[in-house]
Amino acid sequence: MSIPSTPRRGSQASITSVSSVGGSLDIHNRRGSALRTANQNAISSLLQPPIVRTGLIPHTHASAAAAGFKPPTIRDIPPVTLTNIPHVPPETFREYLTRIGPLFESFQRGKIEPDQSQSTSKSDRFAEGLDARLNGEGPPSPSLSRQSSASVISPIASPDSPRRRSSTTPWRRNRNEPTPLSTIPNVYFEEDFHLENPRTFDIVSERAEIVRPPPGTPTKEQRGTNGAILPPRKALATNAILQEKLSWYMDTVEVHLINNISTASSGFFAALGGLKELQTEAEESITKIQGLREDLRKLDQEVALGGLEVAAKRRRRANMQKLSQATAQVQQVVEHVKKADELVDAGDYDDAADQMERVGRLVCGRSGLEGVDDVIDLRPLKALQGLDTGLQELQYRIGAGFAQRFTSILMADLRHHVETVPQSDTLKRWSRQRGIPPTYMETNDTLRKDLLSALTGLQRAGHTAPATTAYREAVQKEMKSLIRKALPSSSDDDAESMISISTRGGKALSQQEKGSILARNLRALDDEDAEKLLIQIYTSVGEALRRVSTQTKVLLDVTSSMPTPDSLSKSQDDAPNGTSQRLSTYEDLSQALDLSSLLGQAVDTAQTQITKVLKVRNEQSTRLPKERFLRYFTLNRLFADECEAVSGRGGQALRGVINAQISGFVQVLGTAETERIAGLLDKDDWNAVDFSDERNNLLQVILKAVESDPQEWSQGPRPIWEEFQEMTANGAPVVAGATNGSVPATKAPAKPAFIDETRYILVASASALLPTITTFLSLTPVLPSLTPAIATALLEVLRTFNSRSCQLILGAGATRSAGLKNITTKHLALASQGLGFVMALVPYMRECVRRHLPSSATGGSTGPVSSVLAEFDKTKRLYQDHQSGIHDKLVEIMTGRSTAHVRSMSALSFTSKPGESDASGEDDGKVSPYMETLTKETLTLHRVLARHLSEVDVGIIMRRIAPEYQSQWTSAFGKIEVNGKAGETRLKRDAETFAKRLGAIDGFAEVGKEILAVVDAKIDGDEESEPAAINKDDEKNKVEVKEEKSEEKVENIESKEAEDVKA
Repeated sequence: MSIPSTPRRGSQASITSVSSVGGSLDIHNRRGSALRTANQNAISSLLQPPIVRTGLIPHTHASAAAAGFKPPTIRDIPPVTLTNIPHVPPETFREYLTRIGPLFESFQRGKIEPDQSQSTSKSDRFAEGLDARLNGEGPPSPSLSRQSSASVISPIASPDSPRRRSSTTPWRRNRNEPTPLSTIPNVYFEEDFHLENPRTFDIVSERAEIVRPPPGTPTKEQRGTNGAILPPRKALATNAILQEKLSWYMDTVEVHLINNISTASSGFFAALGGLKELQTEAEESITKIQGLREDLRKLDQEVALGGLEVAAKRRRRANMQKLSQATAQVQQVVEHVKKADELVDAGDYDDAADQMERVGRLVCGRSGLEGVDDVIDLRPLKALQGLDTGLQELQYRIGAGFAQRFTSILMADLRHHVETVPQSDTLKRWSRQRGIPPTYMETNDTLRKDLLSALTGLQRAGHTAPATTAYREAVQKEMKSLIRKALPSSSDDDAESMISISTRGGKALSQQEKGSILARNLRALDDEDAEKLLIQIYTSVGEALRRVSTQTKVLLDVTSSMPTPDSLSKSQDDAPNGTSQRLSTYEDLSQALDLSSLLGQAVDTAQTQITKVLKVRNEQSTRLPKERFLRYFTLNRLFADECEAVSGRGGQALRGVINAQISGFVQVLGTAETERIAGLLDKDDWNAVDFSDERNNLLQVILKAVESDPQEWSQGPRPIWEEFQEMTANGAPVVAGATNGSVPATKAPAKPAFIDETRYILVASASALLPTITTFLSLTPVLPSLTPAIATALLEVLRTFNSRSCQLILGAGATRSAGLKNITTKHLALASQGLGFVMALVPYMRECVRRHLPSSATGGSTGPVSSVLAEFDKTKRLYQDHQSGIHDKLVEIMTGRSTAHVRSMSALSFTSKPGESDASGEDDGKVSPYMETLTKETLTLHRVLARHLSEVDVGIIMRRIAPEYQSQWTSAFGKIEVNGKAGETRLKRDAETFAKRLGAIDGFAEVGKEILAVVDAKIDGDEESEPAAINKDDEKNKVEVKEEKSEEKVENIESKEAEDVKA
């Protein structure tokens, strides 16, 4: 295998090490050396064992492992890819070698001869220095090594180290001066220095090549980081100086260590001498101290012991006197404790507190008692350790007595205030009535004096916080008691209950049974008693809450003005001064009587009990009359507002129950009004009634509601503090319905209602809608949040009126419900008037509702609430469809009657018999019966419609009938066969009668003209032939129909037509 000729990559670290070691040498003149022959440092000598080559201990794997080094493995040495070099036979270069050989030999001779003398001198100097170092004659000479190595090492001049001297500059130093450490490369000072590391070895070997490339191998120039051309690598086997550098570096370090140690040795020995002198002085001092101790011991034995015995006897005498005084002091403590116990049992808590203060002074060792001048602190005595527990118990009993007195004073004041304030004054104050003084804020000096005495006692007993806690609990119980007093009895007192009690053997009722009895008694209350019950509960609780807030403020005021106590029960060292104790008491009382917390708990307690009562009477409350329910709602709202003003809490539970009952009331009211209107429709005789002034007032109120709420609604119900007066249903007297049957002809026309100059003739059931509409609309300003529900209930009533009236009139249901004989055109006209009246009111109702809808209801176009306004439009369309159906029915009736008369006309003969002369038949000059009846029926219909409908509606209906008449009668007159003068005259007279009598009606003038034109054309066409005369007696109709009979006949026929569309 041949060795590749690719040059080995240079190591930057080796270049740096070479530069650091030989930095002062200038060996660039060696750059021209290209070949060197082998010598004693050849590669073959490096392959020999170290012991043979250097005389050192052989380096084995075991020694490397013991030193902590690991030899390099195959993974540490990067693999080398060998290039296949083609074999070139030597004969190829023979001609070239023959020509170049003489020239190369002459070049070698010329180059070697001038360098031999210089190499010999340098080698001699290096050998001398090395021998001197090995023989130990003196320190090694760095100049020899640096000069001798100049022929081998080729340092690289780096621009980054300008401080290094060039090798051409002579460097001189003292012979005794050691070689500086800077000559040793930094790699030797690293902690992880391992020679077997390939990179470390490359730096140490100064980039020497282990295997020399064969001669003639082309080399590639290598450049450093600064761009300078790097010298070629040297052979490791021929570098003798490099093999000795490691030992050279170790010797240099060793010399520096010896110099440093020798430099520091003088100071060390000087310090050691000082320590010896200190030890000598210490030994002398110890000897003197021992002598002094001996002298003191002799003085203690001869003088001090006698004096101590005298002092001990004096101290014992003083202790005996103190013991006697302490015994007397303990006796006084026991007597005072016994007396305090007796005072507590007797209820004299003030004197008992004074005794406890005396006991506290005696126990703490403070003077101030008669007959006791010198007292001591008895608290450390073991004999009095059990006294502390007894004193605490006694102190607690005194504090409990003061707390009971404190609570009794406040509760008595609370009950007195609740009993003395009239209910009407409380309700007026809630309604913001002027002239009502806030009696709950009135206090007297007696109350303040009693509270000051109780608070002083509580402060002395240290029982302020428990007393306020007891007061809070008493307030909660009092709230429950106020509600319980107003409720009916929870036990049965009737005979049946007494019998049941006797059968149970006198067993007491359980809480569940009492609750059931109480709920039954609450439901049994009538509306007036229930209202009185709620007024009593609400006013009592409201005044109690206000008085509690006043009491709390009075307590804080009295506490802040309390005098400083003269004595305290604690020790002088531990007790604060009087001012700080008063402030502490004030803070404790303020925290315990947290006003918002106290009133909030009281409100919660009261509303919890009241909510239970309201839930029991939920069904009865939702079925109250409107005025009574508005009073009920106002009372609850005022109470809820009062609770929120006192405590700052909204009372969601109570408001939730009230809102639920309001929703239920609206539903119940809607159902009741729907049933009422349906009942009035069933009983209505469908005759026009006068529109009374009372109903007109209701109508004007509704019309005004389109822009603002009327004064009647904004004032609300009667003041809650005034006695309720029963009113008729819906706030208006009940309208008495007329009896069924026809109205006498002598009856004056009914008084109409007017909306925007439009006249409406109404029946009783249509007029009865006004109180219902007013009732629902009047609730919207009082209950704006429930406006959608109120509008829904109102619309349901209107739809019921529409559907039920359709069943009764178009479906002929009134013949069974009201006993009507027939459904006449008058009934149809009155029904149309009622529908038109409601349609005219729908925009006013819609606008009133829109004004009170919540903002969320009118802001969007989707959702159940926002569709309320659309429901009004839908209801109006239903009424319009119903009214159009009635008009269609009227047109249908008259069209049917016209068809019948056409058939009657076709049955008549307008021709003469054969053989009869024209003069044989004479014309009687009368109109034909069919035409007489047709014109009377049409005029009667027009008169009825004009009496009950507006001119616009009448014109619309008649203009719809006219085209039907036109098509039927023009066809009938055109088809009739006329023969003879009498027939022509008779036919002409009928046509003229139609045009004359019906021409004044809208749309009929053109019809009459067209019929006359048809008749004229027919007569003119028949003048050429003279038909036989018709017997006048045969054409004469002997039946004369009066107007009243004709109208009755129309009504009978109309009723038959109406039965075909019954529901």
